[in-house]
Amino acid sequence: MADVITETALPGLERLHRGKVRDVYAVDDRHLLFVATDRLSAFDRILATPIPGKGAVLTQTSAFWFRELADVLPNHMVTERAREMPPEVAALARGLGGRAMLVRRAQVVPVECVVRGYLAGSVEEAYRRDGAVQGVALPPGIPLGGRLPAPIFTPTTKAAAGHDLPLTWDGLVDLVGEPLAAELRDRSLALFEAASARCAAQGLLLCDTKFELGHVDGRLVVCDEALTPDSSRFFKASEHRPGERPAPWDKQLVRDHLRTLPPGAMDAPEAPGLPAQVVADTAARYREVYRLLAGRDLDAAVAEAVA
Repeated sequence: MADVITETALPGLERLHRGKVRDVYAVDDRHLLFVATDRLSAFDRILATPIPGKGAVLTQTSAFWFRELADVLPNHMVTERAREMPPEVAALARGLGGRAMLVRRAQVVPVECVVRGYLAGSVEEAYRRDGAVQGVALPPGIPLGGRLPAPIFTPTTKAAAGHDLPLTWDGLVDLVGEPLAAELRDRSLALFEAASARCAAQGLLLCDTKFELGHVDGRLVVCDEALTPDSSRFFKASEHRPGERPAPWDKQLVRDHLRTLPPGAMDAPEAPGLPAQVVADTAARYREVYRLLAGRDLDAAVAEAVA
């Protein structure tokens, strides 16, 4: 597997979009090639330092979950295995070290479908202040890292640039209509419940995650990525202590470091880099999350993907 890939330019394919992490290429009128690079974004900035192998973790973790949760909700994945792609695409995918996924084109709903099962992250302050999160009332006394009585659906806007903004239920209905809003909520909660059970069986606690849903041939499906350390917050069950700041097994490791930087560092023209230890720890934890979930090492998944 190539150690680091931060930029791609695939001959013969048109690049349609360069996101914070993913490069998206047109394959034909029904299919796209998603390439998860090793770029790392946090607080709406692409950081100067990549995480080696991160793109492979994101692709292989998503592929695992797409198969694991297909009975709960279908997804847009065709395959992450080069040998199952069209020949001209397969040759390119093999050089990307497990970072490429062939997907169906989808009409993505402009909403981040966030589900939370534990109190952590950006919503802690709102809960302490209001006893609620985005209009969802919660009982008093939930500690930091404490489990919620039931998972809650807290969607946000999906901003092309800048910050996603929290949506109340009424705001979501205004944006997409009540029938679709209810389907987004119910499907997201069902995905979260099924994923939480798998995580728990492997010694992980799924704190929160975000899904992107869209339509393929009129049917709602999961798009983009699923339950990766970039899009989710995980705790290890063996070390989790409600009331204490949870040890992160996800991108929170990087966020915690960035919060120690001098004021204004994240707003400077050049995005900050990361110390070598933070890079190494993040790469190792991403790979460990994949190993725990999938039951095999990342290198084995990559070898199968490029075979």
